[in-house]
Amino acid sequence: MKPISVAEALTVGSPPIEVRIRRNQRARRLVLRVGCARSGPTLTLPPGVSTAAARIFLDDHEAWLRSHLGRSRQSVPVRDGTMLPFGDGEIRVAAAPDGRPRLEGDRLVIPGRPADLPVRTGAFLREAARAACVAAVARHASALGRRAGRISLRDPRARWGSCTSAGDLMFSWRLVLAPAAVLDYVVAHEVAHLEEMNHSPRFWARVRALCPDYGRQRVWLRQHGPGLHAFDFSGAAPD
Repeated sequence: MKPISVAEALTVGSPPIEVRIRRNQRARRLVLRVGCARSGPTLTLPPGVSTAAARIFLDDHEAWLRSHLGRSRQSVPVRDGTMLPFGDGEIRVAAAPDGRPRLEGDRLVIPGRPADLPVRTGAFLREAARAACVAAVARHASALGRRAGRISLRDPRARWGSCTSAGDLMFSWRLVLAPAAVLDYVVAHEVAHLEEMNHSPRFWARVRALCPDYGRQRVWLRQHGPGLHAFDFSGAAPD
């Protein structure tokens, strides 16, 4: 496949969004940036990335891109009474004077000062995400006969997971807000990279073996994934 030239631009979706392509010899991964109104979105590519791979990446991140171009919902500050998606259901954040953060039915009880509620809610969800991702990694890695490296949880904007050449895995903790099958697909996708560090037909065959209905989960992420980033756990006052 022919490498992308420095001056090339690709379009994604309908109505189409033009994304400028930049190749950086020192880049180690694909990086999508929204940019300003004048420059527009750009996709930075490391050496050796093909046109097909860049298109797949843009297709996977179309919904995220549109959301950050101002076409999706506004930020939702998390506070007492906020309804949050959580796995296959919903939970309501509930302030409490004391005790430990805990789930009580469909309520997520968060004790402490009201000002700390958003951050403490996010911390609880991160731990829940870690437990779910660690369990899914163990299951899928065992199915492939592979061993994963270090597992970390972060809050990236442009990806849901990653796998390094050393076998270290990273996942967005916001996956805990998605349906369980979606989280499972993302984990299966990254675990499959332990065997195939590419997006070749062999790679997708591994993903399909681990997650037979992965196509449905990819569609869900494209359509609804940006909404998971709308929830603001910082506790910052709105502008």
